[in-house]
Parts: sequence; structure tokens; C-alpha cells
Amino acid sequence: MSRLLLVPLDDVVVFPGMSLTLAIDAGDEERVLLVPRHEQDFANVGTVAEITDKVRLPGGARAFSLQGLHRGVAGAAQTLPDGRLFVEVDEHPDNVPVDGKTRNLDREYRATVEEILELRGDDGRVSGFLRSISDPGTLADTSGYSPDLNYEQKVKLLMTLDVTERLELALGYQRDRLAELQVRKRIRDDVESGAEKQQRDYFLRKQMDSIRKELGEDDASVVEEYRTKIEEAGMPEAAEEQALKELGRLEKMGEQSAESSVIRTYLDTLISVPWKERSEEKLDPTDARAVLDADHAGLDDVKDRIVEYIAVKKLRVERGIKEDKRSGAILTLIGPPGTGKTSIGESIARATGRKFVRMSLGGVRDEAEIRGHRRTYIGALPGRLVRALRDAGTMNPVIMLDEVDKVGADWRGDPSSALLEVLDPAQNHSFRDHYLDVELDLSGVMFIATANVADTIPGPLLDRMEVIRFDGYTTSEKVAIARGYLWPRQLERNGLRAEEIEISDQVLNTVATEYTREAGVRQLERDLGTLLRKTATKIASNEATAPVTIDIDAVRDALGRQRFFQESAVRTAVPGVATGLAVTGAGGDVLFIEATAMDGKPGLTLTGQLGDVMKESAQIALSYVHGHAAELGVDPTVFDERSFHVHVPAGAIPKDGPSAGVTMVTALTSLLSGRPVKHTVGMTGEVTLQGRVLPIGGLKQKVLAAHAAGLTDVVMPERNRGDLDDVPEEVRQQMTFHPAMTIDEVLNVALEGAPVSSATA
Repeated sequence: MSRLLLVPLDDVVVFPGMSLTLAIDAGDEERVLLVPRHEQDFANVGTVAEITDKVRLPGGARAFSLQGLHRGVAGAAQTLPDGRLFVEVDEHPDNVPVDGKTRNLDREYRATVEEILELRGDDGRVSGFLRSISDPGTLADTSGYSPDLNYEQKVKLLMTLDVTERLELALGYQRDRLAELQVRKRIRDDVESGAEKQQRDYFLRKQMDSIRKELGEDDASVVEEYRTKIEEAGMPEAAEEQALKELGRLEKMGEQSAESSVIRTYLDTLISVPWKERSEEKLDPTDARAVLDADHAGLDDVKDRIVEYIAVKKLRVERGIKEDKRSGAILTLIGPPGTGKTSIGESIARATGRKFVRMSLGGVRDEAEIRGHRRTYIGALPGRLVRALRDAGTMNPVIMLDEVDKVGADWRGDPSSALLEVLDPAQNHSFRDHYLDVELDLSGVMFIATANVADTIPGPLLDRMEVIRFDGYTTSEKVAIARGYLWPRQLERNGLRAEEIEISDQVLNTVATEYTREAGVRQLERDLGTLLRKTATKIASNEATAPVTIDIDAVRDALGRQRFFQESAVRTAVPGVATGLAVTGAGGDVLFIEATAMDGKPGLTLTGQLGDVMKESAQIALSYVHGHAAELGVDPTVFDERSFHVHVPAGAIPKDGPSAGVTMVTALTSLLSGRPVKHTVGMTGEVTLQGRVLPIGGLKQKVLAAHAAGLTDVVMPERNRGDLDDVPEEVRQQMTFHPAMTIDEVLNVALEGAPVSSATA
């Protein structure tokens, strides 16, 4: 232990090996302890320094030259009367460790500092000083010379007595400093290269400007080119004014501005709109009907509407009546998949002599898809309608809005709300796209929307549409479509000639009824394609020679066993099963409602994924049968000791709606009376607790489904009698319809055996 004078150093850290001169009063002391201090907070480790010389400063003040020797840990302190502070010091000269870790740290520290000096541009003196140091402790203390270390870091380095730990700490500090310097160097290099590139680009642009000016291709000529295009575009006055305003901005800011490309893109888009281009319409109703009939079989409703549109347009032109911009045609074709909704759009365009553009709206969730993005956004684009007009090249094309019932909505907006203006003839003559920000006249466009169901189309949007329903095809229509359209198309796709393959209408009818159960003809076309591919394979491999006749055996070989059966006779052979008619998104369908009873606590169990409305229909049916048990020939006591179970098969498919009410009453009555339901009868209708049969929707699709399933009698509400006019004449002739006002009339037709005695419901 040594007793040394303590010399505090405010915010200064002196390491062993450093030399300095301090204006202090050291008396006759030969050594002192230099201790760092920060705001009266002393470090507990200092540097033992030797006084090497006494110096007299100008003005008579005395100073001492000091040389740091080694570290010392301060202990007990004593203050003398003259104010000087002496402390007990535990001196810690550095030992020289010889382990491999210290040697590795020594080498790495030297390499790191060398890199720092290289980045700083050292002239070699500091590097030479570093090489002259052999002691690892002294080497670590050289970090104390670094101006990049703060007071706390230097104090921590001073207080680390173990040489290996101190060298490791110093190495960490120098690594951090090296990483910082490397980042700064990269930034500086990037800035310098960027500045050089800007200067180079500037000189090159100046040279280009001079060359373009000599060739007459300077900014002035570009502006004049745009001005000429704007004048020739035939824009409305407001649009032309906006275009010239933007052109003026482009002329003032020049090509060097970052916004010039945005303005040029906007002007190019504005000019690309076919403002004055219109297709010359064919105003011949007879020719239009011939074109539509040649492309599609059936679909008389939509064909009649197009012919009416053309006829009215022809009369207005011939009689010089001014065109009314609020009288546009907006048709919406709603029906099951595969019924020709999309393909008829092209036929309508051909029949009217217009261009055709299809816009698929399925899954669209962004309102900007319809109205466009505002130009404040980077990468803004006009909406789909503007692009459709640009692609069509005319202002009066046929635009098909496909799958309008599948438009989504989220935080980006509701596209169906944007369509309200587009599909309103009273408004769309002044449609404003967000990108163009000028009014567009869409009154000349014939909009045709398609959808599978009307339920998901918002009410206000549906109100603006003229709905034409596609209710599916009869079997004979499917055979005609297959013969006239599908068969020739599949022959061509499969590399066959018409004279090489023969197929009869009877075989086509078999494929349509036994292998498909759909409202449209997509599956029928796929099955015909399968037939022809199998046949083409045989011809190509010399297993068969043309001409080949496709018969039932060939159908079974290619398509496999029969997929669909007319099973109503088997299903309704036992009491408690009735045949109902339903409508789905894919068209009409036949469903069987089964009822059974068991001994046990009275109650009703419902299965088959039934919706709330259908569950209520089942409750109403049971309540009606219970309340009118005597009139229906049912023992009233069976309800006291038995529970009932109503099931609608195809349990994986959700079902809902009120039109199964009469079918449920019939099934329960059949079960309890023991009289089976006639296997030729299908039924539909909502029932009330008083036994009234209320009207339902989708009668045409239900009748077509019943016809396809082999049913010959349909029981329906009396108030739906007028809907039979929509049913094809061919189907009406093959089926018998039984309009009913009450459930008694339904049961009289549907149940086997003696009719139920008349009862007033």
C-alpha cells in the first residue's frame, strides 16, 4: 500500500504511459494518483503518475510534468490542513499474460486499428507508434488516445485491471468505431458517385438538348405535337380545356422536371380516349335476329329485347328524332352457369355492328377499379371503363360487366356503389373518372351485366337494371345446341372432320339426361369432348377406321356408368317421402323430403343443413297436420307418444326457403296415413297454418328440373298460374300442372289411394 496525493481530473481520463503537464500544487511529492472525476463523482481506480519535472508558467504559476506509470486502486483517504487529499493506493502494474487468447486479441486489435487508421488517412506515424508497443496492457491503453471514446467508456477501460479483459473491451470499442467509419465511407462514396452521375447526366442532357434543337425535336416541338393531337382528338370543350391547361404546365416546367412524365402519361391517356369515334350501327332488326339465332339456340327473351332496341333506334333515326342520352340500354342477364350469358354478349355486338369489350368484375374489391385512381397517387391509372373505351376504339361499344353479383367490398371502397352511376341511364352521360377528372359520355354504350343470382346484387343497383332471366334449357334444346354448336366445336378442337364421326340425336339425348344434371350445357360439352378424344385416339392409333358411329356402348365405354337416374319412383314407394322442387344458383333441382316417426317424447328433429326459414316451414307443417289430423285421416293420439324426424337428403348442401312447405305437409300426411306419394308428382309452394298455399319464385326453373327428372305432374300455387307462360311449349305439352289454393287440393293430387275428404282450411 502506498500513500499518494490524489489529483482529481474533471472529465479527463489519463492512462498509464501518457505524459501531461498540470498546474497543481504537488509540494515535494514524487508520485501522485490521477483520478477521473465527473460532477464530484470520483472513479475508484486512477493512474499512478511520476513527477518528472517542475515547470514555471508565465505569470509565476507552478506546474508539474507527469508521466503515467500504472493503475492504482484508491482506498482510505485523509485530508491535510492545507486542503490536500492523500489516499491509500493499491498499485496494480500490468502483468504480461502468455495465453493464446491474449495473443489472438493482440493481433486482432492491431489489425482493427490499422484499418481505422487507413480509413482516416494516417501518414504512418501513429501506425509506427502502434507497432513499437509490445506489452498487451499498454496496447489496450492506446484506446485512451481515441477522440471517439466518451468519458464513460474511457473510465470503464481504466477500471478494467485484468489485461486480457481490458484488451477485449478495447477491441470491442475499436470494432464499433470501424463499422461506423465504414458506413460513413460508403455514404460518402455514394454521395460522391451520385454527384458525379448528376454532373455527367447534366452535361449529357445539355448535349442532347443541343442535338434535338438542331434536329427540330426540342421541347417546343414536343409541345406542338401534343397540341396537334389534342386538336385532332375531338374532345368536348371541358376536356380540351383541361388538356391544354396540363400542356401549358408541361411547357413551363420542361422535360427536366420529375412531374413532366406524369403529365405526359395523363395527356397520352386523355388523347387515347376515342372521343369522336363511333361504330356505325346496323339498324336492321331482321338481320340482327338472324345473327342472334345463328349463334345461340333459344334465349328468346334477350333476343327479342335486342331486336326491340334496334327497331326503336331505327325508327328514331328515320324520323329525325333527336337522340335521348337518358335512354341507354342496360340489360342484366341472370341465370345459372353455362346458359350462354357471356357468349351472347359477343353475338349482340355482332348483331348491332358494335365493338365488344368484356370486363370481369368477379372478386373486384377496389372502387378505383371502376372510377380510377386520383393522380396524386404514384402509379395512378384510369378506371376499367376508360380502358375499355380505349381498347374498343369507339364511344359506343357493347361492354359486358361479367359476374356483377360477385363484386366484393372492403376498406378500399365498394365497387357496386361506383357502378350505380355507370348503370344509370339518367346519370352516365356525365360520368367522371377520378384519373381523367373530366366528364365522359357513356350514354352511347350498351351495358350488358351477367350474374348467377340476384340475391347478392345490392338493391339500388338491381333497380337500375333491366333484368332478363336465363332459366336453363330443356332436354330437346340441349340436344339442338349440342348438334348445332357444341359438336362442331369439339370436332374442330379434337382434330376431327364432320364426315369421320356420326352420332344420333338419341345418343345425344342419352348423354344429356344420364350424364348431366345442369341448367346449362358446360358439362354436356365436356362429355362430348371426352367422347371425341377417345374416338380420336382410336383413329390415330389405327384401332378404328373412319367413319365411326358413336352408339350407347361407345358412350358407356368413354363416360363410364350412368351418373343420374330418375329415382322418384323408387324413393316415393314408401309412405313418408315426397318429391319437392327447388331453385339453386346452378338452376332448378329436385329434392326428396323424408319423414319418419318413433316412440318417445313428442318433438320434431330436423336434419339436412336446413336454414331458419325451412325449419319454420317444417314446424308449420307438423302443426297443421296435428291440428287437422281427423280431417286428414290421421289418428290424433299418435302425436302424444311419438317424436318425428324430417330429413332432406344431400346433407352436405345447405338448403333454405319457404317453398318446401307443401312438400313437408305431404310427407308427414303420407307417413301418418300410410298412403305413399305418387311417384310422378313433384310439388312446390309455401304453406300457412290455415293450410293456404302461397306463391313462390323460380317456377320455370323448377318445372324444367321436374321435366328433366322424369316427373309428369307438378303441383304449384294457384297464384303462380301465370308463370306457366314462361315454360317452353314443348314442356307444357308433356306435363300436367295442378294449381292449388289449399293444402287439401295438394294432397288430393299427390297421395295414392282414395282422395282425402274435403275440408275447409
